[in-house]
Order: sequence, then C-alpha cells, then structure tokens
Amino acid sequence: MENSFKLELIKPEKIIFSDEVVMTTLPSYEGDMSILKSHIPIIAFLRPGIIIAAKSEKHNEFFFVEDGTIEYFNNNLVVLSSSIMNVKDLSRKYLDDLNKETENQLSQSNITDHDRYILNHKLDTIRDIRV
Repeated sequence: MENSFKLELIKPEKIIFSDEVVMTTLPSYEGDMSILKSHIPIIAFLRPGIIIAAKSEKHNEFFFVEDGTIEYFNNNLVVLSSSIMNVKDLSRKYLDDLNKETENQLSQSNITDHDRYILNHKLDTIRDIRV
C-alpha cells in the first residue's frame, strides 16, 4: 500500500499489533490525533482511550489503552504501553470491574485534578466500549 506506514503496539512482555496501516487515531493529552503517512515526527503521551488502526477504509482494529507514549518517525509509529489491549479481547466482566475500580478511585477526596481528568477519560472510554 503506497499510503501506508508501519504501526507497532508494544507491551513490555509482547508485541500486540504490528502491521501496515493507512491511518491511526490516538488519544493524546492534546486531544485525539490522527497520523497519516509522512506525518511530521512526533512524540506524545497517551491518556485513556481507544486507538484506531485503520488497515484500509473498511477494516479497522480497535485497542483500549490507559496510558503510554508514542513516537512517529520515518513512517514508523511505535506505541509503548503497559495497559494496551485489543477491544476484541475484553470481556464484560473485565470492563465492569474496571468501571467499579475507576469509580471508587474517583470518589476519593484526596485525588488531584490531573488524576480526576485521567479517571474521567478512562470512565468515558469504558462506558463507550461495546462487547
């Protein structure tokens, strides 16, 4: 594919995804950003959300991520995260447990505004995932 670039989603213990894609959408602190071939080099931090890996116009892969970093350089996008999972691998029980845990963390009185921001994004994302 002439308009594609290499995407790798990496956890410390294994590579989750490695393939050519035409576009990737990432949940960064600056907002959702989309990367296309020949994007300027960039390094960014991820907030909780969904990574969309578009292999073609009709075929997308979806990944849930809680945090991580990305680097795009020379048409290679690398996402490093200890919390990335393919949405197809998520169960309703896992999402319900994560939702309860996140709500409990949000109800604590001693959390910072930054933590509240992250936890709210995490909750919104969990509630939007359909399994």
